[in-house]
Amino acid sequence: MEEIKNKVAESGLVNFDISDLVPKGKRLGIDIKDFLWEGQILREKDFREKIKNLDPELYKDAYVYIYCSEDVIIPLWAYFLITSKITDETKKIVFGNREDLEVLLMHNSIQTYDFSELRDKRVLVKGCSDELIPNNAYVELVEQLKPIVKSLMFGEACSNVPIFKN
Repeated sequence: MEEIKNKVAESGLVNFDISDLVPKGKRLGIDIKDFLWEGQILREKDFREKIKNLDPELYKDAYVYIYCSEDVIIPLWAYFLITSKITDETKKIVFGNREDLEVLLMHNSIQTYDFSELRDKRVLVKGCSDELIPNNAYVELVEQLKPIVKSLMFGEACSNVPIFKN
């Protein structure tokens, strides 16, 4: 009987799962609408009082995005006040929606990751993930890998899409 060989393992192909770069931790949004008078108008005195009563512990070790779900004008100092109230407790705060937060977090992860272990390797970037991976992360990943890897593929070992070969 002939021995069963794992051709993928023997190929020297390195699997890279981009979801490993997703920072772990809870994500929380702060809707400025909740701090407005009748959900429409920012009255400084009322706004400051609501910020004063905001419990920073709710955001401990969280990644926070600040947004406004209503189409109203918010002065920039309002974002300053919220950020200054909770910044000592959070891991990161951004202005924007959840997707904006994920784009920034992945950008930071990709820019700080040490890809040297992939130098001159044949790399397969895993195609499916249970994590929310912004499309921009894949763009940035290729940008980082192209100068150092021997070849890059996307998908699964049994059905990958060749991207480039050096």
